[in-house]
Amino acid sequence: MVIKEDIFQVSKDTFVDVIMPNYNKGNFLEETINSVILQQYKNWNLFIIDNSSNDNSKIILNKFKNIQSKINLIYLHKNKGVAFSRNLGIRLSNSKYIAFVDSDDYWSPSKLKDQIYFMEKFNYSFTYTDYVPFTSKNNKKFFKKSVITPDSFNYEQFINDTSIHTSTMVLKRSIINTIKFPKIKSFEDYCFKCTILKRGHNAIKFKQSSMFYRISKNSLSSSKIKNFYWLWFINKKYNRLSFLQAVKSALLVSISSIKKYGFK
Repeated sequence: MVIKEDIFQVSKDTFVDVIMPNYNKGNFLEETINSVILQQYKNWNLFIIDNSSNDNSKIILNKFKNIQSKINLIYLHKNKGVAFSRNLGIRLSNSKYIAFVDSDDYWSPSKLKDQIYFMEKFNYSFTYTDYVPFTSKNNKKFFKKSVITPDSFNYEQFINDTSIHTSTMVLKRSIINTIKFPKIKSFEDYCFKCTILKRGHNAIKFKQSSMFYRISKNSLSSSKIKNFYWLWFINKKYNRLSFLQAVKSALLVSISSIKKYGFK
């Protein structure tokens, strides 16, 4: 989508807080952080919450400690998980918008500028984009086809097709309010999105592939049965679906995941 900036201008006071949890992703951190620093949209703050990493993450993070005042480093004394980290970032945020990026993904330079402009122009509260999965080996990247998502989601649509990737989202902080990522072992971001959508805030796609999603051994669970269980569990406990509705949702989401990423 090409936007003509001469038609509409975003206020110079419109900021976005970017929340990045990290645990042992030191090999990818620099690329991810630089993709935020190099954004054409300059009104951002970055909150990096490190979950007591035991790799080279702290060395990498400390490189940015004094060169970017907009980067806020939070070191946790123990690994409290991605849900705690994102919730902490939300609590620390005070900007109009919140975006999330995982510490092994990265953005195209125009991502924030174009997406926030889109939201400001049409007064959208929850947006996402398409994205490009990739693998890497021996410092070479192998890009897959873009994941083309539906143009919009309401709650009923989303529980059967969870194509909104967290690292593509931008939300108005006001719609999050007291909503939190639940402390569960898997799919905490699915539950978070469901709660927002259940409250009537539909998600709208900005038609652009502006995020690159790294597929690694840890990014996709090796157990499809385990994934199915957690989706079913969340649908029963948090989404209050009937047994059959929960099974249908988990089955359709699992099939969608296999189509996007394969059986690995």
